[in-house]
Amino acid sequence: MKILKLTLIYLFTVTLIGCKKDGKSNSNSKDSLTAKKDSTVAPEIYKEYYGIYTGDFAGKGMITSEDGEQYEGEIYKKLSLKINRITKDSVYGQSIVEGNQRPFRGIFNETSKSFVLDEPGNDKTDGRFEVKLNSDSLTGNWSAFNKSAVKAPVKTLKLTKKEFVYNPNFMLNKDNDLIDWENPKNFVEKYTDEETGKTETYTASKNRIASDAVFSLNASKQKLSEKDLKNLRKLDMEIIKNSVFARHGYAFKKATYRNFFEQTDWYIPVSNNVDKDLSPMEKDNVALLNRFIKYAEDKYDSFGR
Repeated sequence: MKILKLTLIYLFTVTLIGCKKDGKSNSNSKDSLTAKKDSTVAPEIYKEYYGIYTGDFAGKGMITSEDGEQYEGEIYKKLSLKINRITKDSVYGQSIVEGNQRPFRGIFNETSKSFVLDEPGNDKTDGRFEVKLNSDSLTGNWSAFNKSAVKAPVKTLKLTKKEFVYNPNFMLNKDNDLIDWENPKNFVEKYTDEETGKTETYTASKNRIASDAVFSLNASKQKLSEKDLKNLRKLDMEIIKNSVFARHGYAFKKATYRNFFEQTDWYIPVSNNVDKDLSPMEKDNVALLNRFIKYAEDKYDSFGR
C-alpha cells in the first residue's frame, strides 16, 4: 500500500512537470511567432521610382533689381527629393533645399501616379509635397504647415530624375559667374570734380570675385602644394576646396557656394555630411587649403545686378 501511494505521487509529479514544460514551450513558440511577425518588413514595391529628383523650387518673393528697386516675383531655388523606399502603405525619403535636409513620409496613389509626402512638422520650414509622377519627372506643389513662419508658404516644383555620380573631373564651367553676390563690402572711394578741383568721398559696394585659377586646380585629382596656393585669392581657394565637397553631393547651407555649383549641370545635393566619402588626397588638400584660406585676401570689384 505504501509502495502504491509513492508510485501515485511520483506519477502526479511527472505529469505536473510535463504540463509546465509543455506550457513553457507553447509560450515560447507563441512569443517567437509574435516576434517574427513584428520583425517582418513590409515588402518594397515600385523600386523603379526610387532615386533623386532635382530641379526648380519656385515661390513668390521680393527681388532687387540692378538699380536697387524691389518688386515681387518668382524666386527659384534648387530642390532635391530622394525617394528611398515605397511599400503598400508608405513612402520614405528626404527633401534637400538650401542645405536643409528633412525626412519625409507619405503615400503613393497608383491610379493617379501621385505622391503626398509630409515632412516631420517640427521645423518651421516643414510642409507637404503633393506631386505627380510623369515618366522621369515630378511636378506639383509644396505647402508650409505653418504658413505664417515662411515668406512663401506655397511653392511650385518641377523636378527631373537624375542619378548621382561622383566624378573627380567635375569642374565649374568657364562661362560660370565667378562673383560672390552674397557678401558685398562697402569701400570709401575718392573722386575729384574736374570743374571745381575739389576731392570728395563716396561709399561703393563691391563684391568678391574669383580668378580663372578655379578652372585649372582640381583638389580631387592633384596633390596641391603651397606653391600652387601661394598667390591665389581667398575666394579662389574657397571654391577649389568646396568643389571637392560638391563632387560628393554635399548640400551647402551657405548661399555663396550653392550659387557657384548650382550653375553646373552635374551638382546634385544628396547629403549634409560627406566627410567619410573623401579620399585621403582630398582630405590632405582640404586641410592645406584651410590653412591658406585663413590668411588669404580677396579681390573686390563693383558690379551691377
